[in-house]
Amino acid sequence: MSDYLLLPVAALPFPQIDPVIFQIGPLAVHWYGLGYVVGILFAWWYAKRLVANNRLWAHETPPMRPEDLDDFVVWAALGVVLGGRLGYVLFYDLARYIQNPLDIFAVWQGGMSFHGGMLGTIVAMVVFARTRDINPWSMLDTIAAAAPVGLGLVRVANFINSELWGRPTDVPWGFVFPDGGPLPRHPSQLYEAALEGLILFLVLRLLSHQALKLKRPRFVGGAFICGYGLSRIFVEFFREPDAHIGYLLGGWLTMGMVLSLPMVLIGLWAMASAREPAKHAAA
Repeated sequence: MSDYLLLPVAALPFPQIDPVIFQIGPLAVHWYGLGYVVGILFAWWYAKRLVANNRLWAHETPPMRPEDLDDFVVWAALGVVLGGRLGYVLFYDLARYIQNPLDIFAVWQGGMSFHGGMLGTIVAMVVFARTRDINPWSMLDTIAAAAPVGLGLVRVANFINSELWGRPTDVPWGFVFPDGGPLPRHPSQLYEAALEGLILFLVLRLLSHQALKLKRPRFVGGAFICGYGLSRIFVEFFREPDAHIGYLLGGWLTMGMVLSLPMVLIGLWAMASAREPAKHAAA
């Protein structure tokens, strides 16, 4: 007999929240899109507060001006959206998009990859930093310290959309998702919102404001990359793999784990090698 048949019938009722907040004619505002917008706007506001606080930076000299971040917010939005979409196409469903290339532009159908969005944002940061004579590592630190809030909001929106749900479970906080079959499942979206959003933000806040790690370029950025990778690998043990990919190597390995492991290693290297710049270098 399948273990799933032993699962209890009782589960938490799934909250019936309309994924569309409001609609005016053909224009519909979704919680998912709002999560991206609020996350980017928060990161913009928070990053400006960081660079306005001289105490946090090496030799009390911020690596950029708040006005630089006003200009960068458009670059960041493009990096997130374009990188996230291309990452999903390349990492998760390439065969489908080769057969139907016009579907690549159908972003309203869903399909965004965090790993692709992160790479797109990093490319935008490096190019922008070079044009403004800003240390790219300090740019990474500044944006990374603010990014978890947006990640958490988008994961909550995934929960509202009844997507990216977890594996069947008998825990008392399991949900029967509208599109997830009759069995209670882990609310893995909320696990990610807590780990990648709230907890990671608080950890980075302690590193930046208490431990003053922004004085060592790439430390906070490395902590973000490593922290996200560890969080994602942990949640992958509870998250249902994409149906068209499934488990890799015939076992427990998932695509999310494969893409996150290099992040952990790169983040550890960045933290271990971060050093406070000499005063003449900062000047």
